[in-house]
Amino acid sequence: MTTTVKVRVPATTANMGPGFDCLGMSLDIWNTIVVERDSSVSGGEVVSISGEGRDSLPTDAGNLVYQSFKRIYDGLGIPALAVRLTCENEIPLGRGLGSSAAAVAGGLLAGSELSGAKLSSKRILELAAEIEGHPDNSAAAILGGCRIVVSDGDGYLTEPVNVPDELKTILFVPDVPMATDEARGVLPPTISRQDAVFNIGRTALLVNALASGNLNHLETATEDMLHQPARQKLFFPMKNIFRAAMSAGALGVFLSGAGSSVLALARDREYTIGYEMADAAMKSGVDGAIKVTKPTLLGAHVVED
Repeated sequence: MTTTVKVRVPATTANMGPGFDCLGMSLDIWNTIVVERDSSVSGGEVVSISGEGRDSLPTDAGNLVYQSFKRIYDGLGIPALAVRLTCENEIPLGRGLGSSAAAVAGGLLAGSELSGAKLSSKRILELAAEIEGHPDNSAAAILGGCRIVVSDGDGYLTEPVNVPDELKTILFVPDVPMATDEARGVLPPTISRQDAVFNIGRTALLVNALASGNLNHLETATEDMLHQPARQKLFFPMKNIFRAAMSAGALGVFLSGAGSSVLALARDREYTIGYEMADAAMKSGVDGAIKVTKPTLLGAHVVED
């Protein structure tokens, strides 16, 4: 009988400019979760956290990883095992990089493994979307790679989008977080037909540019009229960072998820691009860190030690 399970879950970027709530991509930044059976645990602190969120995330049964782990047992109609969780977090919190999606995906996968349920990725995605509410992040976190995800009424359809190996991602991660609820709250309740057509065309162009490797289209393909203009009100340096990234050689740039991170796509000059993004932010009064990384085809997975 399995007594310990170790899983890794990637960071994700959602929307990717025009693909609001329907495009997501996993990034080579990881949270690692170890779940061990421990009969001595009876309430109180059940989670040990290092790295991101160590001073702010709950360590009791209210922890999102634990809640997601327990969801598997609730679905099976059996009591959850007494366990102790160890979380090593690389994914920044509240920065539009899918930290919540990673917590949910990791907890569900660990629960599926430790319980013996061995749920399909499709079922884990359905559960994750119920808990997290954002299937674009969840699909990329669970399945890996760049993902199109749409609701078909009964569940979710998701298909991969090939991403060229040469593509690099440069993140400016501000010191200030942005709450997803607040970032959604500023969005207009309706949009014009013109803006809808603008985004539909660019979403199609973005998928084609990535799949075909025609990366010169990315500047236009990552433009957006549905959410980024409204979110500019919450993160005023955004356009300055966009301009700095493009001037330094980025192929395209967008707000990662609901923000506050900004992600640039490039073939090369990634450290120059990162420096210029950080410099533009600093001149606007915002400090932060640069992370140079890349997309990953790996989603949430069990690590066999």
